[in-house]
This record gives sequence, C-alpha cells and structure tokens, in this order.
Amino acid sequence: MLNPVSWKSNDGKIVRCYSHKLDNQGGRLRLIEQTLLPEKLKYVELDDTESIFDAIKRLVVRGAPAIGCAAAIGLAAIVRKESFSNSTELVNFAQENANRLAESRPTAVNLFWALDLCMREIKENINAAPDDLQNILLKTALDILEEDIQMCRSIGMHGKELLKDGMGILTHCNAGALATGDYGTALSPMYVAHEAGIELKIYADETRPLLQGSRLSAWELNQAGIDVTVICDNMAAQVMKEGKIDLVIVGSDRLSANGDAANKIGTYGVAILAKYHNIPFYVAAPYSTFDLSLDSGDKIPIEQRDPEEIANAFGRRTAPKGINFYNPAFDVTPNELITGIITEKGIFHPPFSFK
Repeated sequence: MLNPVSWKSNDGKIVRCYSHKLDNQGGRLRLIEQTLLPEKLKYVELDDTESIFDAIKRLVVRGAPAIGCAAAIGLAAIVRKESFSNSTELVNFAQENANRLAESRPTAVNLFWALDLCMREIKENINAAPDDLQNILLKTALDILEEDIQMCRSIGMHGKELLKDGMGILTHCNAGALATGDYGTALSPMYVAHEAGIELKIYADETRPLLQGSRLSAWELNQAGIDVTVICDNMAAQVMKEGKIDLVIVGSDRLSANGDAANKIGTYGVAILAKYHNIPFYVAAPYSTFDLSLDSGDKIPIEQRDPEEIANAFGRRTAPKGINFYNPAFDVTPNELITGIITEKGIFHPPFSFK
C-alpha cells in the first residue's frame, strides 16, 4: 500500500509506527506530493512550521485522517529539531506551532483532534525533561499514524461484508490510501475485497474543481490492480440510471453527532441521486472524524477556497476574467440520505446518535 504520511529519521529510516527508539534529535515529516499526481510520484520532507502549514493548505497532503497524521508528525518534527532550557519553554513553543498548523484547514476535524492529543500528552508530562517530552511527542504522533492504519484496515473488513462479486461501486473524491495512513476509508473495503478475490467495478467521480477522484482515486486503484472507470461529476445520474451502480461509498472530513457528514463538494448531490435511484449510500470514517460537540451538520464550518481553483485550474483559464466565483470545498449530506456509516467498530444504521 501507499504511505502518504511517514517519519524519516536523520539516519534515513522511514518509520510508520514507534517500533524502536530514535536516538537522534532530528527527523522530518515525509509526504507524497499529491499535487503532482498522477504524472509524478514525489516525496517531500519537511520540518519547519510554514512549510508544513503550506503542505496542508495547498493539498500536498489531504484527506482528513492524513491531515491529522501529518499535523501531528509535523509538530513533532518542528519541536524535535529545537533545543529548550526547560519543559515549560518546550510546551509553549509546541502550543504556538500547533495553533499555527490548526489554521491550515477549517473543516477536517482530525487536524484539531490530533494536535490536541499531542499537546495533551506533553502537558500531562510537563515535569519530564525536554528531551523526554520530544520523545513523548514523537511517540504520540506515530501512535496516531499507527492507530489510523489499523482503523482503516478495520473499516475495510467491516465494509467488505457489503460487497459481492461483480458489483459496481461509485465513490466521490479520494478517501483511499492517499487520504489516510494506509488503505483509506471509503476505498478500504474495495482493497480488502480485492485481496479476498472479489472482483468489483469501481466508478470514480472526477471531483471538480481539483479532480481528486480522477487524479488520485483512479491512480491508486489502478496501481493496486483494481478495475476503475473515471466519470465526470455530471455523469453520475446517467450511470446510475443505466444500472451500473449497486452501491455508493464515500469518506468524510467531519461527522456531527446525528450522523450528518461533511465531505468533498458534490457528495451531497451524489447522495440525492442515490436516494432517487434506490442505491444504498454509505459513509466510511474512523472515530477521529466524529465531532460530537456538534449536534448537526449545519454547524460544520465549510472551507472557502481560492477562486483560481475554478478559474485557472491546472494552468489554463477556463472562465472570463472579472466575474465572481464561489468555491466551497465541502458540502454536508444530511443523515436521512445515509444508509449506513462504516466505522472501525462496525456499520451503524439509522437512526444515528453518536453521543
């Protein structure tokens, strides 16, 4: 599987979980540069706040679970390369940088969850020496990554029970290995089914305006040897009408306590189409994506992104200059359109109540 987020120590070791002691003080966050896909597979290594902030903001790394993992490991890299005279100085420095990283994306709740967990761990151990706190921070970050890998695998195992040979599955955006620590959320059942010899035909919405479905989902599914067909977003209704889709599985960047799900813009429309055509619509997400402080999806903040993503995407002007643009990055699918939510603990069905 792909490893979009990892830790690279100064001795060159690529570490995905805290399996051995890292004696050297340095190390860097290692990411796949997803803006270059599918033309080029390139890794970047980062250890300063603004570069990591930019990588999250600019979608070098994207997908709620991967953003959380990257922010946590990035914070560990930022703190680990510095020297501190006492633990209070380290904690204050870490908090300042965590606050900055938290400003990078407003919708993906995993970002805030992961940073809060990292800060809580070092604050609870503030009496330890600065070197020990650096190790605690790195261990916490890598444990978050390892937990995400295991949760995604569990989501895949539960979701696989919905899949049968020959089914047509529609997905929107990218909620695969590139969006998580490994396996993905929405794509994880497809990978697990493929490993079990179940043959599926996957339809990937291109996902405008940044085409994460065609650039990323189709790329990684094809790399895994899974049958995948890309369709334009506005073709989903026709493909459903033709009977090619048996099931829809999408991911989520934030779920409220009542099961409303925020996901990449266009997901809400897919859910409406699935309801009309009597096609089951599932959301796949780990517990870290649930925001139980929000009673409904109406309270989920929706990120507004640069109009240039619409007007001048991928280097070519596609709209007149001087006109207005509206570019929400996400929409919210209400719970009444969701057949079930696939989590690492199993599949939940309506009525949803996660408090």
